[in-house]
Amino acid sequence: MRNLYDVLEVSSSATQAEIKKSYKKLAKKYHPDLNQGDENAEKQFKEVSFAYEVLSDETKRKTYDMYGEEGLKGAAAGGSYGADFSDLFGDIFDIFGGGGFSGGFTRNYNGPVKGDDIRYDLTLDFKEAVFGTEKEISLRVRETCHVCGGSGAEPGTTKETCDKCHGTGQMHVEKNSPFGRFVRVVTCDKCHGTGEIIKSPCKHCHGAGTEVNTKKIKVNIPAGVDNGTIVSVREGGHAGEKGGPNGDLFVYISVREDEVFKRSGYDLHVTLPITYMDAVLGADIKVPTLKELVDYKLPAGTEGGKTFRLKGKGVPFVKRDAVGDLYFTTEIIIPKKVTDEQRALLEELRSNSGDTVSQNKSLFDKIKDFFD
Repeated sequence: MRNLYDVLEVSSSATQAEIKKSYKKLAKKYHPDLNQGDENAEKQFKEVSFAYEVLSDETKRKTYDMYGEEGLKGAAAGGSYGADFSDLFGDIFDIFGGGGFSGGFTRNYNGPVKGDDIRYDLTLDFKEAVFGTEKEISLRVRETCHVCGGSGAEPGTTKETCDKCHGTGQMHVEKNSPFGRFVRVVTCDKCHGTGEIIKSPCKHCHGAGTEVNTKKIKVNIPAGVDNGTIVSVREGGHAGEKGGPNGDLFVYISVREDEVFKRSGYDLHVTLPITYMDAVLGADIKVPTLKELVDYKLPAGTEGGKTFRLKGKGVPFVKRDAVGDLYFTTEIIIPKKVTDEQRALLEELRSNSGDTVSQNKSLFDKIKDFFD
C-alpha cells in the first residue's frame, strides 16, 4: 500500500512548507504537459497530486496519520486528485522557462473510479506455506453506503449539477501576458471536482457515499508460498466511486521457521544425526521428508558434514508443476559416556587403526613445523 509521505518524498514530520516545496518540484517533474505520451509520468502526477491534496489539509492529514487511506471516507480514491494547481503554477514562467502552454491534460471527474487497494500482512506456519491452506481474514473495508446506495444524498433527495463548473468538476483559468494567453485547468472549488452538489447529505455516511465495515474474506493460499509472496484477491479492496470497481486485496505472506526443515527457495535442508559406527560401516537410515520417512542407504566411510540430495522431495513451486529437492547433511554424534565393554571395543579398534594414524601423520608434522 502506498505511503503518501513517500510519494511526496518527505518525512512524516514534514512541515507544510516542506510538503508544498516537494509537491511543486514533483508536480513540475511529472506534469503531463511536460511528458506528453508518457503514461508512467501521468500516473506519478496523479499520485503526487493526491498525496498533496491529503497532506496539505491538516484535517485530512490527521485522519490519514491515524487510520491510513481507508479513514479518508470522503477523500479522492484510487489515484484521483483535487489539488489546486493555481499555487503550483503561480509563477508560470519559472515552470516553463518563459514559454506558454495550453492545458491539454484533463480528467473525467464524472467517470467511474476504481477503489483503493488494501494490504494485509499474514503469518503462516511452515506446513501451511508448504502445503497451501485457506485462511479467513478479518479487515476493515470501505463499502458502498447501504442507506444511500453510494450517492451520498439522503434517500428521497437527489444531487444537483454544479452550477459553477456545469458538472465537469473543472474550471479553466486564463491569463494573458505579453507572450500569449495561458490556460490551466483547476479543480472546481464549489463541488471539489465531483461536478455535483449534495444539498441534503446522507445522514448515515455524511455524504461520503461509503461506510467502513469489518469484513471477513476467505483467502486461498497456494502450496509453496514463502516470505514475501503476495497473494491477490481481485476486488477485495475498498469500494469504487461512481460505479467503479472495488480495489484489490493484496495479502503479504511471512512464514514461521520450522524446527527440522530449513528452506532455501524451493529446496529444503535437514541436519541428520548419525552414529559413529553408521558413518564408518555404512547403514540403512531413515531420512525425514515433508510427508514421510524415506529409506536411504548411507555409504561406508561417510564423513560428518557430508551432504546428500533427495530429488523432488522439496517444496512444490507456486503455480508450476515442479518440486524442489531435499538435502540432508550428516552430523556424527559422539557419545559422552560409554560402558566398559564399549570402551574395550573402541580401544581395540584404535589399536588396530594403524592406517588411520599414518594417514594423519603428515598433518601432525605440519603442526610441529608450525611451532618450530
